[in-house]
Amino acid sequence: MTMTAVVLMFTACGTQKKAVDKGNPIVDTDSLSSKEFLDMVHATNAPMTQYVTSKVKFTIETGPQKVSLTGNLSMKRDDVIRLQLMAFGFVEAGRMEFTKDYVLIIDRINKQYLQAPYNYVEFLRNSGINFFTLQALFWNELFIPGKENVEERHLRNFTTEMGGDEAVIYLEDGKINYSWLTNQKTGRIKMTNIMYRDPYNGNTQLNWNYKDYSALNGKLFPSDMVATLTTPAKEVKMGIHLSYIKAGYDQWETRTKVSEKYRKVTADDLLKRLMSSL
Repeated sequence: MTMTAVVLMFTACGTQKKAVDKGNPIVDTDSLSSKEFLDMVHATNAPMTQYVTSKVKFTIETGPQKVSLTGNLSMKRDDVIRLQLMAFGFVEAGRMEFTKDYVLIIDRINKQYLQAPYNYVEFLRNSGINFFTLQALFWNELFIPGKENVEERHLRNFTTEMGGDEAVIYLEDGKINYSWLTNQKTGRIKMTNIMYRDPYNGNTQLNWNYKDYSALNGKLFPSDMVATLTTPAKEVKMGIHLSYIKAGYDQWETRTKVSEKYRKVTADDLLKRLMSSL
């Protein structure tokens, strides 16, 4: 895959707002080898804390319809990602919780929930997405399907094409292409793309765009992201804007217990109800 083709693949998903690398050191990468540049990207986006909490503004768009909610994001490194969505600013309307073993989605309004392993959700299964993939997306990192973390010895699995202000890192795994658009001067990831190729039913892709970053423990952490899921049938765009980002443990339970009053439903049932409300 050429540099031009990869860049076109990214830009075809929508207009990208230039990311702001506030305070990130600029490095002369013209003389760096691909291996040295990968080392730089890996070091630039290394984790700096175990816990991250923040306020969040969450938007979801499908076609002409758009819904905006506020809420809270709570993450514990290598353990859980929790997104609480509020209605009217103070009533929890829904909760999404991702652990290493399952996905939990709670619809508080209709008192129903879905709890299932990652391979139960078709797109996640086909695209090789698990908890550690999602964690890497939220934390602005490289990832390898099936691996909990990217170690130094894993970097040889990536291919890098450098040129100009941007460099593209990519990884192929059967029917799936994983690509990262990076700032060549800073090593910061600007966009991640996961493309699942299906010659019979059409391709599906997830495009995760990093629009801005905020300071956290002396490094930059992604604070404004847009995730776009494109299938042959539809496109769903999710905006995730973080504010008041903090590092540290704030005495929150890392697992949600679902009330017995809630009804367990299938992914199709939950999706149909959620989409009908948009």
